[in-house]
Amino acid sequence: MSLRRWDIAVVGGGVVGLAAVRALRAAGFDAGVLEQGEAPVVLARDPRLYAIAPASVEALAGPLDAVAEAQPYRHMQVWHQQPSQALRFDAAVLRASALGWIVPESRLRADLWQALPQDRRLAGAQLRARTDHDDGVSLLLSDDSVVRCALVVACDGATSPLREAAKIPLHRWRYVQGGLVAPLDCAQPHQDTAWQRFCPDGSVVALLPLANGGCSLVWSSPDATALRALQPADFEARLTDATQGVLGHLTLAGERQVFPLAAQHAERYVDHRLVLAGDAAHTVHPLAGQGVNLGLADVQQLTAVLAAARDAGRDWSAPRVLARYQRARRAANSEMIALTDLLSRAFGPATPGLSGLLGTGMGWLDRSPSLKALLMRRAMN
Repeated sequence: MSLRRWDIAVVGGGVVGLAAVRALRAAGFDAGVLEQGEAPVVLARDPRLYAIAPASVEALAGPLDAVAEAQPYRHMQVWHQQPSQALRFDAAVLRASALGWIVPESRLRADLWQALPQDRRLAGAQLRARTDHDDGVSLLLSDDSVVRCALVVACDGATSPLREAAKIPLHRWRYVQGGLVAPLDCAQPHQDTAWQRFCPDGSVVALLPLANGGCSLVWSSPDATALRALQPADFEARLTDATQGVLGHLTLAGERQVFPLAAQHAERYVDHRLVLAGDAAHTVHPLAGQGVNLGLADVQQLTAVLAAARDAGRDWSAPRVLARYQRARRAANSEMIALTDLLSRAFGPATPGLSGLLGTGMGWLDRSPSLKALLMRRAMN
């Protein structure tokens, strides 16, 4: 039986888990990752994309302009009734290079994985058992090896086995919409712009710019399954109509996929020598594109709290230190979960009066430079 000794073991090799290992190692902690699946590789066609905010770039330990296939979006248009009433955001107003970047998940994971030392990235590492000790934790893996550490960071997804084993209560609710994603070719250039419409039928359709000149569709709709079943020509006509032709005729460039939409929030983020981060702690409606950014903000906060305690000569794995992370991040994440939930319901068909009011408000807000700049700064953080 082999024994590895790390300061911190991160369970889960998604973007948030790998970013956590990199950030913790950069702060001087001996951290490694346990990924139960295969080592990440770049997919030729990656259906999953992330909108990375500028404030999240630090957690990724490198500028995204250097990442292959990363597409900056410098503008954003959000509208309800007519594109002429859109709320428009422009990075130049804040003297920023971009409002964010659209990056394929597999590219980001592969780059983060390769940047770690080989002996601190374990693929195919099935976690069989966790044993708590007074001075640490032992993790028994499927190959009978053991990782001994002072702290475990659970980045093992929305169904987090570590969260479930710790019996941490979870608040969860489903949305009537499903999420439909697909790659698109556009008749007109995307102009480095992310386009989003809150439709009268309660759906939200977003066109995210890609480095290949096309766009990625994210369509949250109560009819997502039926939309996927349409013939390509009929689907393209429906989609072009839903986006009111802002990029001309839209053509499918790959398969359509549908996934259920839900939000959830763990009642607490901390247990004995265990911390939740990313989807293990919270998920949100995708309409604001903030899911991965909230996870990366978790990473930044956790790293800062642990490093400050260590530098002050305190036990950085102590419960009261971990509680500081929980207080800061649970409050911030609760705010975003509530905001996205409100927006998803406010623009739904069940509240036509409020929907119309909010649609008119977009045009008014677009003519208020100071308020719009405040919103942009909030979205970029």
